[in-house]
Amino acid sequence: MEGRPLDEAELIERARGGDALAYEELVVTYQGIAFRTAYVVCGDAADAQEAAQAGFVKAYYALDRFRSGHPFRPWLLKIVANEARNKRRSAGRRIGLELRLAEGRPRDDAAPSPEDAALTKERDEELIAALNTLREEDRMVVACRFFLGLSEAETAAALSIAKGTVKSRLSRALTKLRGRLMQTATEAEVLDG
Repeated sequence: MEGRPLDEAELIERARGGDALAYEELVVTYQGIAFRTAYVVCGDAADAQEAAQAGFVKAYYALDRFRSGHPFRPWLLKIVANEARNKRRSAGRRIGLELRLAEGRPRDDAAPSPEDAALTKERDEELIAALNTLREEDRMVVACRFFLGLSEAETAAALSIAKGTVKSRLSRALTKLRGRLMQTATEAEVLDG
């Protein structure tokens, strides 16, 4: 059928056959989530951009190893996450997770009041600080599931862990996160006293 957009499987097959434009369409489709995945791992925009690009290049040359019929996104994100880990390791620095949280706009997309905006920013900063106290494995699971919006299966594939491990790490991380946020709230109440 002429003019119909190609589905992902067709794009992959064409890219395997050397069609650079087909692979370009896959890159355009996944560049945003690839960058966000790399950023969660690296914590630096420039490093994340390099890791995402390197991941796309490696994925292109590994297309012959991609199993047809399987989802492409988790396979790609696993490669990108590995590149980002390598980038972070080579930089020789341990960084905290800094996530750009939503602006906190109400669902009707009305601009928040200055008071609401200040409170939202404060809550976001508290959440990031609490996330940074978690082990890296726990931060990564929380980031993949809630900030990147990956499913459990995609998170498992991207982090090279079992789906059950995603569930257990997520449960443990959320319990710790709740505890740290409650502790922060209690400390704030004492200070406001």
